[in-house]
Amino acid sequence: MDWCRYRFRDVWRLDAPLAEVYAVLERAEEYPRWWPQVRRVDPIDEWSGTARFRSVLPYELVVTAREARRDPAAGVLEIAMTGDLEGWARWTLGPRGTGTRAAFEQQVIVRKPVMRWLSVPGRLFFRANHALMMRAGRRGLCALLAERSEQGRENGV
Repeated sequence: MDWCRYRFRDVWRLDAPLAEVYAVLERAEEYPRWWPQVRRVDPIDEWSGTARFRSVLPYELVVTAREARRDPAAGVLEIAMTGDLEGWARWTLGPRGTGTRAAFEQQVIVRKPVMRWLSVPGRLFFRANHALMMRAGRRGLCALLAERSEQGRENGV
């Protein structure tokens, strides 16, 4: 087993239309507004940028992400990553009643030296740290979507 390789899959059920969820998720530079652990996103060009992440554990991850797929019709957003994490991450959105099912999948190899060194004893903590980050991201996204929905109702939309 490669202790530095991770696969994650999370599914979020969101009470917002698919188009609205997609519109928020495709604007990665705005993730720090609603996802506390996404500390910073700096665009490099139209298709790539640098992102900094930090959750509960005392380390920061820095990656350069490049758009690999943006397909609104299929509900797919995918990036390729290099840096402290190397691999890919993908959102796949689908309808769920009047809301949206958002599946997040990620496959990465950790390149950050301290995390590689701690890969065996720290694996459980790294996975828990990721789970906490995902939980906070879902809460932040739900709050943003609810706020936008309320603003739409107030504006008669």
